Amino acid sequence: MSAMVPTGPSLARAYGTRASSLRLTRRGRLLLTLVLLIGMLALAVAWGPSVVATDGAGEPVPVRTVTVQPGQTLWDIAAASGLGGDLRAAVYEMQRLNGLDDAGLLQVGQQLAVPTG
Repeated sequence: MSAMVPTGPSLARAYGTRASSLRLTRRGRLLLTLVLLIGMLALAVAWGPSVVATDGAGEPVPVRTVTVQPGQTLWDIAAASGLGGDLRAAVYEMQRLNGLDDAGLLQVGQQLAVPTG
């Protein structure tokens, strides 16, 4: 008389385990993480902000030229220009028009384009 030995799914039931459990090695977990990160990066690039270049020129800004006097800052020039409104916006616009990185780096005698409108 021979005893029946359970095999396959019945063996898994006999020992209380699942027959088809997924087990990843350290390399498999690393690969899965990298694939998910690359996928998220691709989605961020696809749905992120974008810039569109055109063939046409932008709107010209009417400007006047001002010569920097000793002790003057962009804030002083913006306040004296009569632009009104938000001085921060006027200083930013003068920085943009003149290619200035910092509002404090002006030279005496420097010519600045100041918006008039």
